[in-house]
Amino acid sequence: MALAFSAAPVMASASSVDLFYERTVMTAADARCGLFSGPVGSALAAAQAQARGAALRAGADRATLNAVAQRAAQKAGAVACDSTDIDAAASRVRTAFEGYAKLIKMDYPGDVSAWRADRSSSSTGARWRLTQDTRFDGGRMVFGLAGRAGANRLMAVANFSDGAQPYAARLVLRDVNLTLGPYLDARGDSLDRLPLTRRLPPTGAQTAYSAEARSRAGLDLLPKDLKTGWAFRFPAEAARTLSGLDPREAVMVEFLFAGDATRRAYVEVGDFAAGRAFLQTASR
Repeated sequence: MALAFSAAPVMASASSVDLFYERTVMTAADARCGLFSGPVGSALAAAQAQARGAALRAGADRATLNAVAQRAAQKAGAVACDSTDIDAAASRVRTAFEGYAKLIKMDYPGDVSAWRADRSSSSTGARWRLTQDTRFDGGRMVFGLAGRAGANRLMAVANFSDGAQPYAARLVLRDVNLTLGPYLDARGDSLDRLPLTRRLPPTGAQTAYSAEARSRAGLDLLPKDLKTGWAFRFPAEAARTLSGLDPREAVMVEFLFAGDATRRAYVEVGDFAAGRAFLQTASR
């Protein structure tokens, strides 16, 4: 029982799957028993998502992690909320995560790119909360979550060096209903060096979300060295789907122009789910 409820942020002796199990036990116990304050609960949820990503990078498959999560939920449900085991484990979690819960900014490095999270408060306009900044042929894009607080809107803001004006945008990603896992076209390369263009499945295994809004980007969302750009907002469902993907894969934003022209920018999934959970503290 002591092992089942151990959940310190760093445990060198535990594998990534062990960490995922332990953090899932405590997340499930918190959901059932209300063990933690909002900040600590959010910090634990972010750590759980990060452990899941680490397990996937280490080679665990989704079916295995789903089984581990089910076993963890059963373990949490089998112990009374007022038991000494729960109380002792919750105390350890509070000690481990209270400092982490007070952090305002976090970086989540990936194989190719990194997510940068910022949950500081804002009483004015929208600001980036979780971002990945990428350059592509003929342009630059900032992609991620933006809003006044929490994890509000999934957006792409792009600038095109020739001044081109896209009329629409699509977020293209793996269709989880048609595939069993990520498509990683290694072809002799190590996975950690694989270009993002080879981390998407073939067209037949893709799905897409069209942007539901388009406008000129405001200065609040443009990088400081850019004066103009176009902003596209994607449906909330797209963020949820992105959170469930394998951290090793990529998604693609297609910008559509008159004359059937298309320009593409790629984003590494990485620890998007962990960063999104980290932001939830601001809205709890």
